[in-house]
Amino acid sequence: MSKQLTSAFARHVLPFTRRANNMARPLVSHMNRHQQASLPSEDFVKTPEPIVAKTPKTATTTTTSAPASSSSSVASKVTKLPNGIRIATEDSQGHFASLGVYVDAGSRYEDESTRGVSHILDRLAFKSTKSRTSEAMMADLEAAGGNVMCSSSRESIMYQSALLPQDLPKMLAIMADTIRNPVISEEELEEQKVSAGHEIQEYWSKPEMILPELLHTVAYKDNTLGNPLLCPMDKLEEMTTGNIKSYIDTWYRPERIVVSAVGADHEKVVDLTNQLFGDMKPLGADSSATANSESPKDASKSGLFSSLFGKGTSPSSTPDYNSLSRQVAKYTGGQLLIEDDTQPFTHLFVGFEGLSIHDDDIYALATLQLLMGGGSSFSAGGPGKGMYSRLFSNVLNHYTWIESCMSFNHCYSDSGLFGISGSCYPGYESMLLEVIVRELELTTRTGRGGVAQGELDRAKNQLRSSVLMNLESKMVQLEDLGRQVQVHGYKVPVEELCSKIEKVTRQDIVRVARRVFGGGVAKLTGGSGEVTIVGQGLTKSLEGADKVLEKYGLGKNAKW
Repeated sequence: MSKQLTSAFARHVLPFTRRANNMARPLVSHMNRHQQASLPSEDFVKTPEPIVAKTPKTATTTTTSAPASSSSSVASKVTKLPNGIRIATEDSQGHFASLGVYVDAGSRYEDESTRGVSHILDRLAFKSTKSRTSEAMMADLEAAGGNVMCSSSRESIMYQSALLPQDLPKMLAIMADTIRNPVISEEELEEQKVSAGHEIQEYWSKPEMILPELLHTVAYKDNTLGNPLLCPMDKLEEMTTGNIKSYIDTWYRPERIVVSAVGADHEKVVDLTNQLFGDMKPLGADSSATANSESPKDASKSGLFSSLFGKGTSPSSTPDYNSLSRQVAKYTGGQLLIEDDTQPFTHLFVGFEGLSIHDDDIYALATLQLLMGGGSSFSAGGPGKGMYSRLFSNVLNHYTWIESCMSFNHCYSDSGLFGISGSCYPGYESMLLEVIVRELELTTRTGRGGVAQGELDRAKNQLRSSVLMNLESKMVQLEDLGRQVQVHGYKVPVEELCSKIEKVTRQDIVRVARRVFGGGVAKLTGGSGEVTIVGQGLTKSLEGADKVLEKYGLGKNAKW
């Protein structure tokens, strides 16, 4: 959910993150938060030192954000090593600690020759390294105890663990080993190709899982945030160990790495990081490293992702590291309607270019997303579960033919996506489109049908409570700290975040709604201002979506 407010806040505004599952290997990285198994701790197993690193200069630059006060519960500390690696920690009470390493990499930094590498890379975490066999790695993970996982998103690859404080040195050594010294054998790659193939098939069989991916692909056609999180099947077949190693060499650089810990002594974490990562060489200012040293195989492309990406980039014109790392997301918008009469429901996504994490209006937009809320036609929750949100009150409680209707807000470092997704019984597609567009238009009004003060207050309270309750989890606190430092360079205090949410007014909501639903974000980002529409099912009646948007005055031609 990158912005770097709070991970809890991120639950509402951060991007969709693919977390692969592998139940056959409960210790491996691709377990989601609910499936991670506790690993037994073996006190008498000695963990071999994975990296013999030269100790670099000890000079560091330390800054402290959110200094502790009578109203501030935790102070975060950030230290930057001479080679650019940042270490961020927060104190926390309890018997467990959490540890993470965050790499500024991910699918937005892939090109035609490395498409899908980050998907496979997170599946290869915690496998064999130059100092450990795969069996030794599993044994050392068990000895270190705790839960481990690795996940990739569009803007980050995250290695995380919940563990006992005394096991933190062991776990950081393991993370450093898997990040810096992976073997990536042919056998391991082939095994993960098979596993990833099943995962991809599962996603494609479920519209609610694949359509958010296609939404990004259409919204940012042929660039950055439009690169798929899932490796396309044709690229999966072409993937080589050389592709993956080249990607690691290009993007796993010290200036792009943040080590984060919660419930651990800051100076000890700094010393450990200095020992394990301190000899990594940063990218020189005049470096011309390319994103891939190998040319991709000249294989014919197939599948929907291939057609969406067109002919792609030729090997001779592959952008170099400097070009890819500085490439700004370019919102294009567009439509993709997949006719499929085998689906029991028709699924529809209507999206607009949203706000980046650095935009001052991000707090108002996150409040608007929670205010609109939504869910499925059946919910076991009460008022605290969003049952009084707009999409529940105005849509799900009124139309029995609508199966689900909910708002979404994906927020990234330089752009975002905001809109509503819904599903309905076949035959009601055009009505579903009109209902969605009408609900978006209502939030732009200042009078009848617009946002009332009572529902705004409720949404702000829910957003603040969600932030605070999620931060009770050390893993959420860890990810929040690591990603904020990765994006901002510092941690936004939760008190400041809640204060900014509280200051959101009805006028702010209307202004931001008009800015987003009227294509006004394009004035800042250079995007097209077009609406993005993606659907699957009986979609022929959705081809006239432009007329519906024009009827309600939404889109780049809106007049307010």
